[in-house]
Amino acid sequence: MRKEGHGNNRWSKGAGGSEDCPVIMAHATIYVGPQLLRRASRTFPTHPALVVLRHSAFCYCTVNGTIKSKMKTDHLERTANNFRQEVISQAKVCGITNESDTVKRLRLAIANKDFTFKAGQWVDFFIPGLSVVGGFSICSSPGLLEREGILELAVKHTDHPPAHWIHTECTLDSEVALRVGADLQGCQESKGNGDKIEAAKLYYSAKNTSELLFKKNILGLMNAFPGKITCHFHVTQQSSQICEELQPHVTEGRISEKDLEKHVSKDTLWYICGPPPMTESISKLLSDIGVPRNRVFFEKWW
Repeated sequence: MRKEGHGNNRWSKGAGGSEDCPVIMAHATIYVGPQLLRRASRTFPTHPALVVLRHSAFCYCTVNGTIKSKMKTDHLERTANNFRQEVISQAKVCGITNESDTVKRLRLAIANKDFTFKAGQWVDFFIPGLSVVGGFSICSSPGLLEREGILELAVKHTDHPPAHWIHTECTLDSEVALRVGADLQGCQESKGNGDKIEAAKLYYSAKNTSELLFKKNILGLMNAFPGKITCHFHVTQQSSQICEELQPHVTEGRISEKDLEKHVSKDTLWYICGPPPMTESISKLLSDIGVPRNRVFFEKWW
């Protein structure tokens, strides 16, 4: 699961115009009160990240245009115009799981009862003694937070200081602080609502099946909602035998034009999540097969 998150967007009718069907491409690298702020500032050195950003909401799941990768900047600089909630909550690490050789899942017990989020949002991730602020997608449901006060993140190992800290120094009972960013409710309302989601199709590419994060969860959803949720897994460097359970759903090789063109219609919405080269490649592929720019959305975190 990639760091920085997805947006909540309206999904429309899908392939052939017969059903509501978003098609999502993913790559497994793959949702203040003064007293609290003073408390957080005692734990975390004074930092611009602790300034509440009240700018108008910015739909960073941007309508596709010409995509140009830029030199990576600090998370806060990249998202300076994104809406943030005012609540900054302290949190304690209560679980660490290796989702793959390169991805750890963190379970975080949230201290503040006013901390909430919507599916697809991300968090600013503050680490004591570390000046660099992380930005990570939330991979658990709002329901888990409501029921148990728990939030989960899936973080891939990189040299970026927050991700490196999670993989090398973070332990059970480590304390951090979180703030939710990118509430896209305004974007949703501006587009209208009322369309019923009939089906979703996911194309999910990774190096090998061990890097297909949450594959058991996805298979469970496919079984629970037959015909409504489908997933096509792609692996590009598989060297071992693919397990029997996954075999019917796995294709060796990259996501291709042939895979996607069958879903092209005037009503299908396309969401792309992945690293810049993959996002640029898929975006160009969709343009080449006639998908209008205003039907393609992607994360832009670079």
